[in-house]
Amino acid sequence: MRKQDIGLWKDIFYILAGTFLMALGINLAFDPMGLVCGGVTGLAIVIKHVTGMLWEGGFPVWLTNLLFNGPLFLMALVKKGRKYIVKTMFATVMLSVWILILPIYQMFDDYVPAMLFGGVMSGAGIGLVLARMATTGGTDLLSALIHEKMKHVSIPQLLAVIDGTIVVLGALVFGVDNAMYAVCVVYLCSKISDGILQGVKFAKMAHIISDKAEEIAEVVLKDVDRGATGVNVQGMYSREEKKMLICVVTKKEIVQLIDIVHKIDPSAFVIVNDVREVMGEGFIEIRQ
Repeated sequence: MRKQDIGLWKDIFYILAGTFLMALGINLAFDPMGLVCGGVTGLAIVIKHVTGMLWEGGFPVWLTNLLFNGPLFLMALVKKGRKYIVKTMFATVMLSVWILILPIYQMFDDYVPAMLFGGVMSGAGIGLVLARMATTGGTDLLSALIHEKMKHVSIPQLLAVIDGTIVVLGALVFGVDNAMYAVCVVYLCSKISDGILQGVKFAKMAHIISDKAEEIAEVVLKDVDRGATGVNVQGMYSREEKKMLICVVTKKEIVQLIDIVHKIDPSAFVIVNDVREVMGEGFIEIRQ
């Protein structure tokens, strides 16, 4: 199977799984308990409640989700390109489909377990979708568009600010107590989705100073299948010239790397750091 085909199937799987988890949180926690936790779906819950006073059932959440995303899709098409918007449209449609076919059931009688369940499901779902460079439309898409101008702020952080504004609207409809739980949901969603995005890029970086740097690099390349970069350094006390290796590996590979260094040169000086994002060959592909 071609690399492009594998990437396509990964996109489909992540988006299907992510939107399914989000729909579970909406239909089993947010909608039945009236938790307006931001997003177009949160706004849709408010609209459903208000229109429910006019006719039985109110305006469907899934339909509101589709209708509100039209203008945002047009903006994203201009800013992000066709490839991005196709995945986002797929994610938005699938979220609406999951909300439509999954039953709306009041699974919880208390706000705390509903908040925790909904927050974990939605946060994990958002993280999976964002990990494939897509969004579910709505405030997710709006956050991604703003992120184009504010690269120093992560998408989940922008999402938290926008969703917080919608929570205020929910407080006017469902009450302040309800809104306080919704604020906790927004925070929980942001942390979990941020953790998923950062977690898939997590690695270890080792700085290795040794007289046997060449030998260590050869064994690491052969046994761990990882390259290393050599840098000429000088010890300020001994004034001796040495070679320092810089090697980035996964969390599982760091133990093997240290074992190799210890066997070849027990006196080697090794510094290991956590790396939050690693993009390039052997790690996370740089996706445009």
